[in-house]
Amino acid sequence: MRRLDYYWYSQNPVAWALLPLSWLFCAIAVLRRFMYINGLLPGYAVPVPVIIVGNITVGGTGKTPLLIGLCEYLIRHGYKPGVVSRGYGATISGEYSVSANDDAATCGDEPLLIQQRTGCPVIIGRDRVAAAKKLLAENDCNIILSDDGMQHYRLKRDIEIAVVDIQRGFGNGFCLPAGPLREPEARLGKVNMVVYHGASDDKYHYSLEFGEAVNLLTGEKRQLESFSSGIVHAVAGIGHPERFFNQLRSLGLEVVEHAFPDHYVYTTSDIDFADDSPILTTEKDAVKCKHLQPAMKTGSTIENIWAVPVSANISEQLGFDLIELVKQY
Repeated sequence: MRRLDYYWYSQNPVAWALLPLSWLFCAIAVLRRFMYINGLLPGYAVPVPVIIVGNITVGGTGKTPLLIGLCEYLIRHGYKPGVVSRGYGATISGEYSVSANDDAATCGDEPLLIQQRTGCPVIIGRDRVAAAKKLLAENDCNIILSDDGMQHYRLKRDIEIAVVDIQRGFGNGFCLPAGPLREPEARLGKVNMVVYHGASDDKYHYSLEFGEAVNLLTGEKRQLESFSSGIVHAVAGIGHPERFFNQLRSLGLEVVEHAFPDHYVYTTSDIDFADDSPILTTEKDAVKCKHLQPAMKTGSTIENIWAVPVSANISEQLGFDLIELVKQY
């Protein structure tokens, strides 16, 4: 049986049948934003600038690597950022401060990756207002970035950044459940920046660049091109796994694809293949394989697993204008 999101990227009978629900969802989304913007529902402000890094679609747009890149950029320019996140998939309740040694099952894969890559304080919690308050109470931060949360209007924001994946676009253009949109496309006209992921002539864009692969057991690093002598198993449980597979192929690698749902929780059998070919996986997936390391013994087929880090190469204008916006607050 095909997943619903299969139908989100084409005009088809299933999407058409769901259009009445889509119109209802769209109307509720617009009304809800109107009520927050006009004070009919209460929003809460915090005493530092809040930057929302989100999107109007469901599924992977490459948002998390951009947020990591923006944190690093702000640090280089003298700011002390902190991050709040819902912590999708986390088993812990309430607001929680993520540490580099946490298990992804505890705090969620994306918050853990953000903390490990940036060193910034990261607080997870369904209540983003409470998470922001905890972040400021426990850390010396002068700016907050919200990982996703564009539709969580209860936390007032100063700057909104909407990420658009050039490859996937807006699917069939319908709101949930008939299409992938969380809000109508016109919502993009209300944000401070629309940032395009992929090749773009727009002034606000970024691309993802692979770094050296890192062995999960030994920490050894290798250039990705060195894996081109044979097949590699590519494992990805992200919003758009095909992007990872295609980027590996663009480097001359012969890829055997293993796609899993976003935020998938791995077991040893998921990555224990019948041959001894190297296994390449994303950083986001790698943090979820930490609990499998006791099973990764010498001589096993899964000791040869490598995390492939990515970095967001942001356009010069994006970085410059972001700092100019922040200076206004």
